Amino acid sequence: MVGGAVGGAAPRTRNSMRLGALRSHNSALVLDLLRTAGPEGISRLELAERTGLTPQAVSKITARLREDGLVAEAGRRASTGGKPRTVLRLVPEAGHAVGVHLDRDELTAVLCDLTGTVVAQRRAPLDLGAGAETVVERAVREVGELVAGGGRTGAVLGVGVALPGPLDHRRGVLHRITGFPEWNGFPLRDVLARRLSLPVVVDKDTNAAALGLAVGGAAASGTSFAYLHFGAGLGGGLVIGGAVHRGSRTAAGEFGHQVVQLDGPPCGCGNRGCVEALCLAAVARGDLAEAARVLGTAAGNLVALLDVDLVLLGGRTVAGAPETFVRGVAAVLEERARRAGGGAVPVRVASGGERGERGERGERRDREVAEGAAQLLLAPLFGRADG
Repeated sequence: MVGGAVGGAAPRTRNSMRLGALRSHNSALVLDLLRTAGPEGISRLELAERTGLTPQAVSKITARLREDGLVAEAGRRASTGGKPRTVLRLVPEAGHAVGVHLDRDELTAVLCDLTGTVVAQRRAPLDLGAGAETVVERAVREVGELVAGGGRTGAVLGVGVALPGPLDHRRGVLHRITGFPEWNGFPLRDVLARRLSLPVVVDKDTNAAALGLAVGGAAASGTSFAYLHFGAGLGGGLVIGGAVHRGSRTAAGEFGHQVVQLDGPPCGCGNRGCVEALCLAAVARGDLAEAARVLGTAAGNLVALLDVDLVLLGGRTVAGAPETFVRGVAAVLEERARRAGGGAVPVRVASGGERGERGERGERRDREVAEGAAQLLLAPLFGRADG
């Protein structure tokens, strides 16, 4: 139900949106151009030229979008001939999406407008091993309070939920999450949709973050990049040719469980010497430089295998010492590139980490996963479901 309230139905309002119409290919083309044009807007003629649609088709689409409150006039622009052109802009506050990151020990929820800008957020402690009923109850409560206190005026499109995998993102069913096998087979999407009375989309945390970064312009359009998330655990999201690569079973990007030391310490996944286990052990003893070196070694394997253009680092552990991790990972990649006689793949902190807020003690807090989870609802409206 679109435009509904958490926990029950709400009447259709002036700001409610007809999702069926919005999800048409042509509407998505127009909306995406309006989104990228920003507050300055874009004329109908420019929309027709850049989409390849006829001026009549553009006029019908924009009229419908204006009726739904998604588009408004942004003034007039001088024309090269004839009367000035009316310029249209997207109305960001006309719709919102909730993004929820269920981490192993913390819940982060954000309310985003149509441009993906965060307008409200909440954080709460979470024990992912406390059982499905407890975790679902916490998620429902936090989403309800976020929406109620967000000061929004537009419809709520739905809720995107991101959490550690493995899982089936098409059906919204969890598999044996590393360290939390009790979640195996739990239909999280359907349970939350029923409790919230809103559409729900579920995906792996790293896939959601990668989608958000791709849509948000963290890399040039069509770029292939790896997003490595180091928080309570370690995972990866892949964007290949501008699209998120999930694999046929949503199993792509299990970066943290590649074995890099055959006789290494045991990992929660059942193997020994996984990069996640080694990195977490280094962090536990306060050796962030060693954690960065191990992370760089694993990143080097990924770069060699997929030949990506860019490596982005995120997650709260990285956010706590971004220079150390960028420097350490980059040093490994540069050394490998020198031996191969080529240029090194650039490494930088993901944009979500750069703009993440600071906690009570001043530590930097990442939220790129929660923002990416909101994009699970927003991106399809702009024809960007895969980045």
